[in-house]
Amino acid sequence: MTAANRTVLGIDPGLANTGWGIVRQSGSRLECVAYGCVSTPASGELSRRLAKIHEQIDAVITRFEPSCLGIETVWFGQNITAAFATGQARGAALVACAQHGLSVGEFTPRQIKMAVVGTGAADKAQVQYMVKKLLSLQVEPKPDHASDALAAAICYTTHEGFGGVGGADALAKLEARGRVMAGAGTGGASGAAARKILEEGAR
Repeated sequence: MTAANRTVLGIDPGLANTGWGIVRQSGSRLECVAYGCVSTPASGELSRRLAKIHEQIDAVITRFEPSCLGIETVWFGQNITAAFATGQARGAALVACAQHGLSVGEFTPRQIKMAVVGTGAADKAQVQYMVKKLLSLQVEPKPDHASDALAAAICYTTHEGFGGVGGADALAKLEARGRVMAGAGTGGASGAAARKILEEGAR
């Protein structure tokens, strides 16, 4: 499967909630195929919670047959305990991806926000808004774990373009997204102009 025609899995890892999203890329066009969230109860045994994440991600891969994966790296900035739990969930998901031979792209939260919104300082609401626009969805994907997973998949489709053919075009689109979100935002008097730029940037 070529880079111009492929199915990408995105994962936002977490022990309580692991978001996943499937994006189909046809040239510069991106389409949302499906998304969801694997949730595990805090009262459950750790081994069983990790097994559930592995099994359900494995089922997603079996059903949709992605060839590659975009996954968020673990951020240790605030809660170390939570970061370790996220790392364990991430490992369980990665094992399932490795068993299916997926190519893996690992991205920091800042890289994902930059790829989707155009600024690494974007908040969750901005990410959800841009995921909806870039994938031409009728509503913003929820929960936010699923939206973040779709954003990771989108990041995979754009990140590799920065250093190769089409890199300047990819960066120009990101800069346009950043100007829209920093200026007009998602509403207000400039909302119509913002939507037009967003639509052009997604093509």
